[in-house]
Amino acid sequence: MCIIFKCVAKVIGFYELCNIFVENFKIIFMEKILGMGNALTDILLCVSDDAPLNQLELPKGSMQLIDEVKMHEISELLSHIPAVMATGGSASNTINGITKLGIPAGFLGKLGKDAVGDFFMNDSIENGVTPQMTYSETPSGRCTVLITPDGERTLCTFLGAACELYAEDLNLEMFSDYTFFHIEGYLVQNHDLIKRAVQLAKEAGLTVSLDLASFNVVETNLDFLHDLIENYVDIVFANEEEAKSFTNKSPEEALELISKKCKIAVVKTGKTGSLIKSGEVTHKVGSRVSDCIDTTGAGDLYASGFLYGLAKNFSLDVCGAIGSIVAGHVVEVIGAKMPNEKWETIHSEIKKVLEMSGN
Repeated sequence: MCIIFKCVAKVIGFYELCNIFVENFKIIFMEKILGMGNALTDILLCVSDDAPLNQLELPKGSMQLIDEVKMHEISELLSHIPAVMATGGSASNTINGITKLGIPAGFLGKLGKDAVGDFFMNDSIENGVTPQMTYSETPSGRCTVLITPDGERTLCTFLGAACELYAEDLNLEMFSDYTFFHIEGYLVQNHDLIKRAVQLAKEAGLTVSLDLASFNVVETNLDFLHDLIENYVDIVFANEEEAKSFTNKSPEEALELISKKCKIAVVKTGKTGSLIKSGEVTHKVGSRVSDCIDTTGAGDLYASGFLYGLAKNFSLDVCGAIGSIVAGHVVEVIGAKMPNEKWETIHSEIKKVLEMSGN
């Protein structure tokens, strides 16, 4: 090995060789984040008012699991509205955001062998994500997102192949080379899958992060979530409604209770920002002033910024500030994907936050 090093050094110079070694060392040992969730393709539709939601009997702001019949009913009723298609799913959104921020990331999920599945795979790769996908004969999952003029989104999810990701599909090798593992709460309805995933993550030495995802999902899996968080989860993300469903308390009281069950508790409070607590230390982080047109992916992208900050070993208040910046930008576009120009602005705003904080 030493002989090879000396020979190469003679050719390219010792200083240059050292630089190459350092850069490769950084790549090998850089923090990496793995996500697992429903591999869904979003179908984004902007409706003019709440009438379609009422007609379809969809609670505004909720996530509803639908079958193929309901999916076709929605498609037929809203066929006159132009649709935008984008890679979706809560954890997928978070992971895509993380790669845009500059942290290597991978994603675990299941797709169908169809055009929608091909779109999901290709779009993920284009966004820099390392996909670890398994396949099913069932059609790929998709989520129809109905966006009202106030920016609120109602999710109608046909899981399809996405819900056929099973515990036996996972193995320890999938978790190697990663340092964080992020799960979306929508998966908790498959208790065996989640339990297997967090056990493998812990065996591999990963820090586990969970986004509670939706108040109705929390309500129907309350006991399981309490057990999961107490025994396996290090970081919990919840919005006000999810925190209330989990604790039956106000955001501040919910933060206190959740923080006793995990290392880091985060309660997102919408336009007022977020509350973060670890141990006895609490941070209140303000939101970014934004021209909101669609809240799709706001919570997911907040998690992107927060986990990016943790991976960079920033303080929790800075992590929260970065989360607010990313979330504050995504609400200004339709869907959870932002153009490169937006990401350039995000990086610029993050740089200013880091400069002000002394990082």
